[in-house]
Amino acid sequence: MQHSQEKEVVIIGAGIGGLTLALALHRVGIRCRIYESVTELKPLGVGLNLLPHAMKEPARLGLQERLLAKGQETREYCFFTSHGQLVHREPRGKFAGYAWPQVSIHRGDLQMTLLAAVEERLGADVLHLGQRCTGVEQDDAGVTVHLQDSGSGAPLAPVSAQVVVACDGVHSVIRKQFHPAEARPRYQGSTQWRGVTRAKPFMSGASMAYVGTYHTGKLITYPIRDNIDGEGTQLINWVIEFAKPEEEERDWNRQGRLEDFLHLFEHSQFEWLDIPAMLREADAVYEYPMVDQDPLGFWTVGRVTLLGDAAHPMMPRGSNGAAQAIIDATALADLLAAEDDPRRALQAYEHKRLKATGDVVLANREIAPDAILLVVEERTGGKPFERLEDVISAQELLAWQERYKRVAGFDAGTLSAAP
Repeated sequence: MQHSQEKEVVIIGAGIGGLTLALALHRVGIRCRIYESVTELKPLGVGLNLLPHAMKEPARLGLQERLLAKGQETREYCFFTSHGQLVHREPRGKFAGYAWPQVSIHRGDLQMTLLAAVEERLGADVLHLGQRCTGVEQDDAGVTVHLQDSGSGAPLAPVSAQVVVACDGVHSVIRKQFHPAEARPRYQGSTQWRGVTRAKPFMSGASMAYVGTYHTGKLITYPIRDNIDGEGTQLINWVIEFAKPEEEERDWNRQGRLEDFLHLFEHSQFEWLDIPAMLREADAVYEYPMVDQDPLGFWTVGRVTLLGDAAHPMMPRGSNGAAQAIIDATALADLLAAEDDPRRALQAYEHKRLKATGDVVLANREIAPDAILLVVEERTGGKPFERLEDVISAQELLAWQERYKRVAGFDAGTLSAAP
């Protein structure tokens, strides 16, 4: 194999992690190329949240205002029982005193914003579409990436670089190469249905609401685009989680059926939101099993490493999937810039991020932000309460929230202490 000695990174995958890595590498003066299997990047998906620890990184990349313009700055979290009784309310982002906002945004808007910035700053020729990675090999001098045409399957000319970063998602080819005996994905016994609805604002117009538990049907809903028609209508994202025994393949774009979950909320017509009406008026519905994988023992082999969902597939709880990929990307770029030997940089990146993300994977199984609703449900037997303080104290409510923030890395102390 022949390799250039100039420090250059090949990125496999043009999702949120891969595009953020390209921008972060550009900021520190390292060249890169991106190889993506799809032939066209489209704004797919539904909503997600960028918590302050995730927004800190786009702010460093000069993208905070663009993302605020595309999404909705979140003002508060509100937790309700399945009967619509308020359990807890707390401010979020800058409204809670953070230096960075929390932004609720359509996944497609986030990806397209990152893509536009890559094309502006690095040039459109850094992105190579329709080229699927089939594997890598390396020697002391560099890495060779083997590619095939996504349409025909025909082999393409291999490419080489000093460093390769796999940002190719939950079905990562390079992760499978490094971990051929990896355990199968772990199904957590519940499924999510996700969708978006065009509707008038509810509550503050910038509120995120959690309703109920996955035992009887859990809903999370929040706006991701504001005033989409000039008449105040918002694009409202919603997520439903419910226990379901069947396990299915992970596919963010699999169509879901309204009749599979509408009955869970047929009586949930509250003063602040008519949930059945919102669900019936959805633009589209997607179904996704709650699946993750046990944390890996390593991500890095020589000059090749994993990032984002390729490194740490996690359940979509707690607004942390995209966030952890973004943090991975900026951490890796900084370390590559600081180290002359890229292999040492990749080891330092793994040391910094592997346990931190593994802790989030495990935390998402047990201590998601809405776990307080499970506590209230268990203590009340699922019945309405008369006085919340007879069920759970204000101190215990705050302790549940602070515990998850610490594990996920966005408690105020951790963020303020970080460089």
